[in-house]
Amino acid sequence: MSDAPAYKGPDRILSGMQPTGNLHLGNYLGALVNWVKLQERGAECFYCAVDMHAITMPHDPAALPGAVRSVAAAYMAAGVDPKRSSIFAQSAVPAHAELAWILQCVARLGWMERMTQFKDKTGSDRERASVGIFTYPVLMAADILVYKATQVPVGEDQKQHLELARDIAARFMRDYDCEGFWPLPEPIIEGAGTRIMSLKDGTKKMSKSDPSDLSRINLTDDADTIAKKIKKAKTDPEPLPESLDGLDGRPEASNLVGIYAALCGTTKADVIAEFGGQGFGAFKPALADLAVAKLAPVVDEYNRLMADPAEIDRILEAGAQRAREVAAPVIAEAKKTVGFWG
Repeated sequence: MSDAPAYKGPDRILSGMQPTGNLHLGNYLGALVNWVKLQERGAECFYCAVDMHAITMPHDPAALPGAVRSVAAAYMAAGVDPKRSSIFAQSAVPAHAELAWILQCVARLGWMERMTQFKDKTGSDRERASVGIFTYPVLMAADILVYKATQVPVGEDQKQHLELARDIAARFMRDYDCEGFWPLPEPIIEGAGTRIMSLKDGTKKMSKSDPSDLSRINLTDDADTIAKKIKKAKTDPEPLPESLDGLDGRPEASNLVGIYAALCGTTKADVIAEFGGQGFGAFKPALADLAVAKLAPVVDEYNRLMADPAEIDRILEAGAQRAREVAAPVIAEAKKTVGFWG
């Protein structure tokens, strides 16, 4: 057993979303609902709009500040409380970029080449991809480690990046003989059992980037739009099964049942017990009514917040100030550890 000193510090939670496109039902059920619950754990929470990650892909610079406000408003509309959690723009805390460079000099090329998201995003056109897409996971590691976050809510598709952050932290502490400097952050798998799929293809995750707006329910959609999208959601001709096993091989049916269960705070088995044997002509209106009831207050609060951009900016600056305070001694010590001047 190692005699290396263990990390001793406060519990902190860090997560964020890219300010690209409207946040949707998948973001809400798979992440934001859990972020709200995590505020009750007693750990200090940091939730950022990761605009530095956003520029790894083509973007409109003029639209980016507004997109950050939109993401912050969605966080708060979902229930993230700026009095209990720091909400801020990633780029407002320079320590993210400073630490990312230090960590790039610790990470190994082979580690980066194993990152599956780089392959997924670039496909056969990797030679034309930005270096930022390749090093994206190191910046994500810096996002986490600059606050000495002990827990990180992540989706399954980001779990590999968190493992990389742990590897980088461990390598840094070995290379510079500073064991215990960083915690090895633990994943909180967001929305366990709540993987929301496209309304047009039950085999694909609901996505902001899908060209069809009918594939997702946006957190900005009004009641009529929500109901219309659920009515048009792809299904199969069979009624809902009498047992949970009957959803196997029926991705669209399974997705709609899963959405109902997540919105209702119950299980798929409970939904099947209530609606099994009924056709989608009966189930879809019930799902639409539930979705409208649950999401309408979120949409209303989002619209209220977006009508006052100055207040959102005030909250973002207050959150960034707290984030800078926490990050400052961490980046200072990291720079001293590697031998930087001053």
